[in-house]
Amino acid sequence: MKKIHLVVAPVIGLLVAIGCSQPMQRGAAPKGVAGGPEYVVDPFWPKPLKDNWIVGQIAGLHVDTRDHVWILHRPNSLLADEKVAKPGQASTRCCVAAPAVIEFDPEGNFVRGWGGPGPGYDWPQNEHGLYVDAEGNVWVAGNNAADHMILKFTRDGKFLMQIGKPGKAEGSASTTQLGRPANMEVDVSANELYIADGYGNKRILVLDAKTGAYKRHWGAYGGTPSDDKMPAYDPSATPSKQFANAVHCVRLSKDGLVYVCDRGNNRIQVFQKNGTFVTEFIGVQLPATDTADLVFSPDPAQRYIILADGQSSYLRILSRSDGKHLGSFAHHGRQAGAFRSLHNLGTDSKGNLYTGEAGFGRRIQKFTLVAN
Repeated sequence: MKKIHLVVAPVIGLLVAIGCSQPMQRGAAPKGVAGGPEYVVDPFWPKPLKDNWIVGQIAGLHVDTRDHVWILHRPNSLLADEKVAKPGQASTRCCVAAPAVIEFDPEGNFVRGWGGPGPGYDWPQNEHGLYVDAEGNVWVAGNNAADHMILKFTRDGKFLMQIGKPGKAEGSASTTQLGRPANMEVDVSANELYIADGYGNKRILVLDAKTGAYKRHWGAYGGTPSDDKMPAYDPSATPSKQFANAVHCVRLSKDGLVYVCDRGNNRIQVFQKNGTFVTEFIGVQLPATDTADLVFSPDPAQRYIILADGQSSYLRILSRSDGKHLGSFAHHGRQAGAFRSLHNLGTDSKGNLYTGEAGFGRRIQKFTLVAN
């Protein structure tokens, strides 16, 4: 039986591993749980961007079937002193906003970048959420008060389809309009698009991934969603019968379950694909203060959930079978392996973990899997 422990590397100075409930100092006794994955941060990934480019808040992250890492960031979130340079102006080093959508290869090299307003579609005013499906199509959403749509592009940025439109929301019962969607994922076997819908609406929405046609939706516990204002999360109160702001992530496990980050209610809810409620993991049980995103461990049974606790800047490790909190790692900070406004997670075919930070973190990091 092995234990999850913190590994210390003299070159990069910070290695982190799943299972440590607090950041560990060099020479401290390891703390951990039996089994599970173990990671080390790669401080040199990704490689520097070209042309004085800089990224703003990371609003979406996904790893495609080729292990290419895609991010969606918010160019409009750059600070005034980060927008001094002009394209082609070599005398001023910083900075130029990078394209909103950026693709990196597995080594962290820039592959391509695109995004922003264009003919035939409505680019979101505040980018939020990105997914790359098995065919290489890139889905983009936004969570501005007027962003009620999802866009679909080819890998090189050619526009394919828009679902919904900006302007006025129609509520969680609408079959044609979205409500500030947060994220999405495609079920390849059924050709269905699952949407965490989201910051305005309070539901999971399922559409045909080819046509965008409505198929079904549900709220918390599989019930009818309500758009009424809900009280703030209270760990001593009865769990809310409705999703809160925001329904922040939707993830599909290999065994056909749907996992939903009900961020405002500090919980994860689990469903069958038809919307039947299965179980939930609530805040005190996690424990977490911000269920921003989640991914599954790389073992065939996906025994563990890796949860992004954005406010606490933790990566928490849960047992997928019962939601039990097994350990956590990382802390607030700006050095490699620490976080500021942890927002998005992704994993590649080798089990490596990628993180994206919004707020004033504004970066992506790679954690290499070293044991599983």
